[in-house]
Amino acid sequence: MWVATVQNVDWPSQTGLSAARQRAELLSLLDTAVARRLNAVVLQVRPTADALWPGAREPWSQWLTGRQGRDPGWDPLGTAVAEAHARGLELHAWFNPYRVAQHDDASLLVPEHPARRNPAWTVAYGGKLYYNPGLPEVRAFVQEAMLDAVRRYPVDAVHWDDYFYPYPAPGEYFDDDAAFEEYGADFGSRAQWRRHNIDTLVHEMSVRLKQVRPGTRFGISPFAVWRNRDQDPLGSATRGGVSTYDDLYADTRKWVKERWIDYVVPQCYWHIGHRECDYAVLVPWWAQTVAGTGVDLYVGEALYRCDPDSPTEAWRDPAELSRHLTLAGRYAEVRGHCYFSAEQVAADRNGAMARVVADHYPTAVPPR
Repeated sequence: MWVATVQNVDWPSQTGLSAARQRAELLSLLDTAVARRLNAVVLQVRPTADALWPGAREPWSQWLTGRQGRDPGWDPLGTAVAEAHARGLELHAWFNPYRVAQHDDASLLVPEHPARRNPAWTVAYGGKLYYNPGLPEVRAFVQEAMLDAVRRYPVDAVHWDDYFYPYPAPGEYFDDDAAFEEYGADFGSRAQWRRHNIDTLVHEMSVRLKQVRPGTRFGISPFAVWRNRDQDPLGSATRGGVSTYDDLYADTRKWVKERWIDYVVPQCYWHIGHRECDYAVLVPWWAQTVAGTGVDLYVGEALYRCDPDSPTEAWRDPAELSRHLTLAGRYAEVRGHCYFSAEQVAADRNGAMARVVADHYPTAVPPR
């Protein structure tokens, strides 16, 4: 299961709790994972160019104390690794490479924040602040910021989500003109250059992770539509909406085929039978994509949609998610599932998680 810390989605339940209360809540979530017979926890430890471990290259996360840079008085990541391993769980450290803030005002960052000290590194877009992926110095810095945690702790994996270039904001322009002018001359289009920037980040991180801590896996959890088939014959039989290749400049299929990553967790957050993005279409597409590559496939599941009050009939049915696992079980390439997110794993508002456990997890098993 994913444990999201940004805006206190899952943990801590609110900012400003005591160190003891924060720790107790974290351990409770790990115990919930064990009780649900899960075997890995993906903990967000760098949600917004900040950190959930001491001595990092970026300030302490505001989502702990309510104030960026304030020491919470304990080591959340170190505790999470030790306590997860004590319970037989893997701990995957989840980083967001480029998101700096949930606002676009750099003056709100603490004075020592790298983004504030290097304002040319950032782009304001859609009401948020991002590091510019087109700058080599940014790429080097964000890798070092993440690898700092890997050097300090025996995490089982480095995990990235689907935020590369930001999701399109209608009527807004991501202003990377200066970087494109300086570094994009050899590319046929800005889109090609942007994809190259993200490809380079992924490839370099893959190489460096193996050097820093051999055996640590590298996984990425992308939005599940690489490209629609009407855009590319290699794409999925989905239609409309966002695709990672065209909108986020993230060539997720390439990363699998080049074996730059060890696992992929596509966020297949639609129900079976969805008109544009059918779960029953996406899972076989991803199974075919990873086949023969050695890249492991885990399917991202939208447990947060399972709600007795959902406007979508399928998500009101406690059996919908269990049907997902039954369908995915027909494909040998699917090695497991990851649930968004931990708060819903614990609350289980319509009983969908309990149904999954009863139908598919008769015993606890080690990760595979």
